[in-house]
Formats: sequence, C-alpha cells, structure tokens
Amino acid sequence: MKTYRVHLRGWTASFRYPIFIAGFQPTLSVPPLSTIYGLISAAKGCLITPEDTLVGFVFKSSGKAVDLETIYELSEPLKAKSNVCKRELLFEPSLYLYLDKIEYAMAFQKPYYPLLMGRSTELAMVDEIIEVELENKVGVLLGGTLLPFPMDGVFGPIQALPTHFTDEIPRKSVGTRPFYMIDSFIKYDLMPIPFDREKGWGIWFHKQR
Repeated sequence: MKTYRVHLRGWTASFRYPIFIAGFQPTLSVPPLSTIYGLISAAKGCLITPEDTLVGFVFKSSGKAVDLETIYELSEPLKAKSNVCKRELLFEPSLYLYLDKIEYAMAFQKPYYPLLMGRSTELAMVDEIIEVELENKVGVLLGGTLLPFPMDGVFGPIQALPTHFTDEIPRKSVGTRPFYMIDSFIKYDLMPIPFDREKGWGIWFHKQR
C-alpha cells in the first residue's frame, strides 16, 4: 500500500476533553480525529473531512506537565473577569500522519494556515514528508492512536470524540462516536494491519462510516 507520511513536531500540545468546560483542564493522551482533520484542513486551506481522505496517525510525546493559564470569563452585560486555571500539557509532541492522497501530503510543504496541535499558541512544524510503502502484516504494534470501539482484542480508556467539525459559525461537531485511546503500544494479531517497516509500527486507517 503506497501512502505518504508527514512528520509534525512541536514544543507543547494539548487536546481538550469535550466534557471539561471549567476548572482543571486535562489533556487527551492522543489527538482526536477532529484535530487530525483540522491539521489537514489548515494545510490545504479548506475544509477536509473523512469523506476526502483516509488517515492514520501515531502520536508520541516526551512527557506530561501542568501549567497555570490565565483565562477571561465573559458575562452579561459585556464584562470580563480574569481567572487562573491548571492545564495539562504534553511536552515535545511528535505526530506522524499517514495519508493516501499525495495532494494532501504535499499541502504540508507550504501550509495555507498555521498548523496547531491544540491551542493557538501550540504551533507545529513540518519535519518530513515522504512516500512510504506499507505492507499488511499480522502481529504488529499499534499505539499512539485512536482505535474504533468496539474492536476485538483491544482494551483501554474509551472516550466519545467527533471526527471533524463543520466550517459554519458556530461550528458543529460531526461523527461523534466512542474510540479507544491507545497511548502505549500493544501487539495486535487478530488481523493483518498496514505496517511501516522503517518505524516498526502498524497504522490503523480511519475510514468514513
């Protein structure tokens, strides 16, 4: 299987839990698909959804920390009150995107909009764009990714997440469904999985349902 691997890295990343609105803000251990398709949309300069391209990814980071963040709470009439909250951050994030169409991969050579791994301050840099040939293999390592729930032979934290958002104002979440969040690598041997021999890991490609 011919595919295109895009390597992104940054200084910090944070992926908000949808259910946390106020107070302590933990981060998801891996990015949701809405972040992945948001990155592709930013690179391309238009809305990209699961209907447009297959996508797989592997995400890693060097560690997790908690930072203090100043926020401004708005109320009626138009008044703003400052507050301080704690936010989890992932340090030195590294994201490998696997795309099946060359035009989406090459868009990362000169992104139309800034690439973000979370908030507007969490800029991502493009480290590499290469063509790779994946082979189907049984007994590969899967990790640093999302896997669909339910899936035989997989266990881990489960979170309902959208696949993408609309581009209207206000934006609306689309395709919300449960996923396994697999931050560490597990061996999966129930079916052949596309395998990146150079990296030594399998890639789960998310498809339009």
